[in-house]
Amino acid sequence: MTLPKPADLIRGDQDHLIHSLHHPFDHREPLIFVEGKGVVMKDVHGREYIDGMGGLWNVSVGHGREELAQAAAEQMRTLAYCSTYVGSSNVPAIRLAARLCELAYPNLTAVFFTCGGAESNESAFKTSRFYWKAKGKPEKVKIISRHHAYHGVTLQVMSATGIGSYWKMFEPRVPGFILINPPYPYRYQGTKPGESVGQAAARELEEAILREGADTVAAFIAEPIIGAGGLILPPDDYFPLVRQICTKHQVLFIADEVITGFCRTGHWFGLTHWGVQPDIMAFAKGVTSGYLPLGGIMVSREIKEAMDSVPYENRWMHAYTYSGHATTCAVALKNLEIMERERLWERAAAMGERLFKGLAGLQDLRAVGDVRGGKGLMAGVELVADRATKAPFPADQKMGERVRQEMIKRGLFTRQIRDILLFAPPLVVTEAEVDRIVEIARQSIEAVKPGK
Repeated sequence: MTLPKPADLIRGDQDHLIHSLHHPFDHREPLIFVEGKGVVMKDVHGREYIDGMGGLWNVSVGHGREELAQAAAEQMRTLAYCSTYVGSSNVPAIRLAARLCELAYPNLTAVFFTCGGAESNESAFKTSRFYWKAKGKPEKVKIISRHHAYHGVTLQVMSATGIGSYWKMFEPRVPGFILINPPYPYRYQGTKPGESVGQAAARELEEAILREGADTVAAFIAEPIIGAGGLILPPDDYFPLVRQICTKHQVLFIADEVITGFCRTGHWFGLTHWGVQPDIMAFAKGVTSGYLPLGGIMVSREIKEAMDSVPYENRWMHAYTYSGHATTCAVALKNLEIMERERLWERAAAMGERLFKGLAGLQDLRAVGDVRGGKGLMAGVELVADRATKAPFPADQKMGERVRQEMIKRGLFTRQIRDILLFAPPLVVTEAEVDRIVEIARQSIEAVKPGK
């Protein structure tokens, strides 16, 4: 296929395509990618880049996997789509639901499919309210989430997303959402004498439940590792305490595993690092490695029993046209087969440790305040103006974005939020590619803020 001239593509993009987080200021010189193989993407000018974000945390098995293209084509030739509204189904959806129940937490026994993470969290919130109404507690409707969390940007999940820049031009937010602090070891304030950061942050959850009234709180939602909000890893005591608190106060625990699911953390799912099981799990991204849009929720046996036992007039009236899409489910099945065959959870753990150690070596640079990682193939580097005080750079300096642009010049495409650089390459990344990511990060930080 002959592509239009790059200048024509850029003009068409700028004139007609509205991008996520859209503003033309950020899109004056867009990268237009045309090809990907493994961990490397190529743009319309023929320049190559290491994909430092695995697409958007999702291209786990790498770009250009022929098996996934074949799985999609074969299913499309057989049955591309049929509705899975109650009364009809299809084979790939049935098989995928069963396979996920084998792989995920033992207490999760049923799956509802969506098209992505925001829809999954929307579904989780609605299901939480449904469950408590079915149990005769209709006042339990509030959702507690955390600052720095990212759960999506449709109106309801935006109200649970704890990043204020996503709210500004769309408020008012949906009522009934309460934000508390996450266990952010580098910046957490408010611990009591003898209290760990994990204990303090868990205490904040219990205090919020008691302040709002446990009889009004439906669920608490948390990412096992905060991803887009700055790559924040919890202390090991945090989630076991969270699980105890949610059980004690009859609050459902929703695990947002949209980023952390499917081998990214070195385990199939993130909460297994702490031996904790959620009541509802939201997933997306890595389930198809981004080859087709798919997400979903998995629910506990108790929630499924409530869905199955309510009177017909009170049934779970929630749906999506593309729920259980036959082709996307077929691709997901093949993707999971690749992950198992190549033991990508082990690859993520090994390459993640190498990436974390390499980035930790950047702490000799005066602009590097904190390096975070060590649980699978996801890491963050927080840049600061003063290491002693942890003072951030003034916002108008756009330090993180300037470093990101330097990384692009050197052949590394990744993301940042504020002045936190984010790294989550495909799980098939090689040792040499990991080392190159670290080298480019060092060169780029030094180019913007020289000195040690």
